[in-house]
Amino acid sequence: MNRRTFLTASIAASAAVLLSGCGFRLRGTEALPTLPTLALEGDNNSAVAQQVASRLQQLGTQVAADAPWRVTLGTPVLTERRLGGDGRASREHELTLSVRLSVQERASNAYHINNETLSTDTRIRVSDDDLLNRETLMMEAEQTLARQLSQQIIERLTYVEGMQ
Repeated sequence: MNRRTFLTASIAASAAVLLSGCGFRLRGTEALPTLPTLALEGDNNSAVAQQVASRLQQLGTQVAADAPWRVTLGTPVLTERRLGGDGRASREHELTLSVRLSVQERASNAYHINNETLSTDTRIRVSDDDLLNRETLMMEAEQTLARQLSQQIIERLTYVEGMQ
């Protein structure tokens, strides 16, 4: 082992020990609690709903129509806001994806979450002159927002009282 490899390895190991000592944890490494069987209702054909169903399946949560908990997702709304001037150069766009969420317990018909709006946003820089690249960047950003929003929905479901 040469000196450079040894120094690199020891610096990396020292950083790992230092970060773990201060309580640092990578995002998403903490296991989410197990959720009971859920019924997904509302706009089930949207990318957000499909991401939620997929993520629930990965977590081992069953999705069934007659489940004791009803999760109703509204239609996701994507809003785009152009930032900057009216020049013909590249421009920054702010994209916001939002969805309404309701969670109802079938046994008591009580809503634990009633029409709460969850949203996530991002900014991308695109050129309005390059239409093909613009559409690709917008689609990728929308897919990323759908993944982020579905993760936010799952995390929100873990904090519903009585669901665990």
